[in-house]
Amino acid sequence: MTGTLILVRHGESEWNLKNLFTGWRNPDLTEKGIGEARATGRILKAKGFAFDLTYTSALKRAQHTLDLILEEMGIENVTIVRNTALNERDYGELSGLNKDDARAKWGEEQVHIWRRSFDVPPPGGESLKDTAARTLPYYKAEIEPKVAAGQTVLIAAHGNSLRALVMAIEGLTPEQILKREIATGEPTVYQLNADGALKARVSL
Repeated sequence: MTGTLILVRHGESEWNLKNLFTGWRNPDLTEKGIGEARATGRILKAKGFAFDLTYTSALKRAQHTLDLILEEMGIENVTIVRNTALNERDYGELSGLNKDDARAKWGEEQVHIWRRSFDVPPPGGESLKDTAARTLPYYKAEIEPKVAAGQTVLIAAHGNSLRALVMAIEGLTPEQILKREIATGEPTVYQLNADGALKARVSL
């Protein structure tokens, strides 16, 4: 038995556009982001996908993305589960700061370490390792068993919470996952075996 898991990063947010660290702050989508989410919905509909369950974070940019995808697909009666375990990495004291201002305050090298290391958190925030420690147990307990049982599940979430999932599903090292870019609004489709292991990554 094979199940299908679809991961979608939210469309461009208002703070993506302004080059701000967002984390757990709660801006909505830009017009471009709305268009990205709708385009993903059209792609998934054209490929014939339907969902048994959908998951998203507690943040409106991911929730809005999911709503738009479902609207484009004409799907109305599907369960939507919202959970903070799927929230973006918490950027702590960097949240709300322009990335250039953060570099001016802490230095280019330090900000780069916070952004692109696996286990060094910014002040008051989470590293990618911390994010994975929050996201993966929830995925393993709540989502993976449903996909392993043959269901089709969509997760609309964030760059770093999705990185944590991709790392686990694809068996990537910390170095490999840090190089993986996850574009806004772009779906990643996996087929998983009955034991939850990766069977195939599907090209759309």
